[in-house]
Amino acid sequence: MKRRDFLMAATGVAGGGATAATAAGAQETTETSSGNTTASGNETTTVANGTAANETTASGGSSGGGGPTEEVIVGPGGSLVFEPAELTIAPGTTVNFVWESDNHNVVVESQPDGANWQGTQGGASKTYNTGHEYSHTFETTGTYEYFCQPHKTAGMVGTITVQEGGGGDGGGGGHQEADPEHMGVPIQAHFVGLGALLMIAVSFVYTFFMLKYGESPHASGGN
Repeated sequence: MKRRDFLMAATGVAGGGATAATAAGAQETTETSSGNTTASGNETTTVANGTAANETTASGGSSGGGGPTEEVIVGPGGSLVFEPAELTIAPGTTVNFVWESDNHNVVVESQPDGANWQGTQGGASKTYNTGHEYSHTFETTGTYEYFCQPHKTAGMVGTITVQEGGGGDGGGGGHQEADPEHMGVPIQAHFVGLGALLMIAVSFVYTFFMLKYGESPHASGGN
């Protein structure tokens, strides 16, 4: 094969890979457009119709006005804990409690003077089940202690520390990255894009070695 013909063929392979990557990106853009789009800080988060946004309002929590967010899992995997049990955040951070098992609530045990956290609606007597979400935005600095009423004796307690700077517990103290799969993006699209990029890289490596070592000494024509 002539060097010129081979280069043209390799360029075509690379172009095809780039086209596949572009198509994968287009698919992601199309599929993430479903649902309601709400602003959070400097990012835009897509939320499916009828999910946690409405539940948060009903549960009596106060939602944030564009500040950072953190997530606490209530009863992860059926265990009687909050995860993380200790969280350090900056003022203005919204903490979203997500139920992963049944018969739990969030009851405030202590909080700084001037704070207005009331816990889940219904107080200690009402519990919620898997899929429920409850949010509250913490503005007043200090330490907040809370527990799950049915499982307090089992050690289902938590602490939230609000301080300038936040993020002192490894919990981040900032906005969490949105999970593409949770937002409705099919994970297969990412694999297609990665495969296309790999194809481009392989084609360039193959071209380099063929040009350096693989051309036949009997090939006609010159460069």
